[in-house]
Amino acid sequence: QVQLVESGGGLVQAGDSTRLSCVASGRNFINTAMGWFRQAPGKEREFVAARGDETYYTDSVKGRFAISRDIAKNSVFLQMNSLRLEDTAVYYCAADVRRTLKYGFSANYWGQGIQVTVSS
Repeated sequence: QVQLVESGGGLVQAGDSTRLSCVASGRNFINTAMGWFRQAPGKEREFVAARGDETYYTDSVKGRFAISRDIAKNSVFLQMNSLRLEDTAVYYCAADVRRTLKYGFSANYWGQGIQVTVSS
């Protein structure tokens, strides 16, 4: 059984930084992309970043967030800098992330989500 367990996040002030971590178990994701999505209150879940053979970011986080992976530990990380109020959301770790021209980014495996709240 595949499990993705997120850690990090919490309450941070605008302009500050925080780091999310995710460890996968039950399957090795060496040959597939892992990434992060988020869902803000009242909004749909949206893609944030993914890293496989290539690295992708949604426009609103480019230059502020950095995704990295530790292949040996089956882990993915999201360094979040210069946080804004609008970054407040539940962040979901995702594995086996795929991109299609028609549907954008999706994933076959999901973590339970972790709250990041940015305060002024």
